[in-house]
Amino acid sequence: MSEKSYLIEDLHPLETYGANNVYLEKIKQNFPKLRIVARGNELKAIGEESEVDTLLQKFAQYVGLIAKGRELNDSLVREVFGAEVSVVEESLNNNTDSDNNTILFGNNGKPIKARTANQIRLVKEIAKNDIVFALGPAGTGKTYTAVAVAVKALKNKEIKRIILTRPAVEAGESLGFLPGDLKEKIDPYLRPLYDALDDMIPPDKLKLYLENRTIEVAPLAFMRGRTLDNCFVILDEAQNTTDLQIKMFLTRMGPNAKVIITGDLSQVDLPAKQTSGLLKATRILEKIKGISMVVLNVDDVVRHRLVKEIIKAYEA
Repeated sequence: MSEKSYLIEDLHPLETYGANNVYLEKIKQNFPKLRIVARGNELKAIGEESEVDTLLQKFAQYVGLIAKGRELNDSLVREVFGAEVSVVEESLNNNTDSDNNTILFGNNGKPIKARTANQIRLVKEIAKNDIVFALGPAGTGKTYTAVAVAVKALKNKEIKRIILTRPAVEAGESLGFLPGDLKEKIDPYLRPLYDALDDMIPPDKLKLYLENRTIEVAPLAFMRGRTLDNCFVILDEAQNTTDLQIKMFLTRMGPNAKVIITGDLSQVDLPAKQTSGLLKATRILEKIKGISMVVLNVDDVVRHRLVKEIIKAYEA
């Protein structure tokens, strides 16, 4: 008789067990001689040692496939727990992204996908290049897709940190004096980044990541003087950077970093006499090897259908 455990480190239990443990129950059916108990992130198996080892080895491969973007369904359970260990290892080694363009599974097992042709291209360009500019109007999923790719890289332990930053520029109105400490003053500018993270990482894990600075959300000014290495860095709303700011940001990049710059040149909130640093950066950097430009358009809008019509009306 043997008792051994497997600890799920980078996924929420719901992403592996399914709603109401539906897939955990299917896994148990493949090992009727074992007593299998799941408590939070820990899966415990009790029974004959060889069978316990087989279960935990297959379960580790199952978790690995899900972390790489495989959709959680009956087919995946059959593929892993109904096959020889060597067959599953081959599948794991050959697997990249799933055919349905799922980037990762968020909270409650929600698949987060690249949903349009340009979003799919953005994901591919991020994989191939260390600096990617994602340009396009509101609602095209620039930031959300970039954050999803970064979270996936963190889950796969390809990087150690995610850094999300924005220039703290008011969108056409003066907010005046805001009460509270520094964090409370700047958080309203950074809220869209938190919203994306809330969809992708369980609240308790996100809180831990923010506390230990595995994920850092900060205004652009806080980047000055730093070297950003072994991380995934996203500069959002880059149309509101000045020429000096975006140059400062890009030169923070360490040797093992990926940088994504997102922006919408039709919504510049800088004072009238200032030009967007993003516009100049895209012009002078586009021919450098390792830097890619992805332009999204109204066809990539994934918000309410009226957003497309609003953008078209303003363009006209």
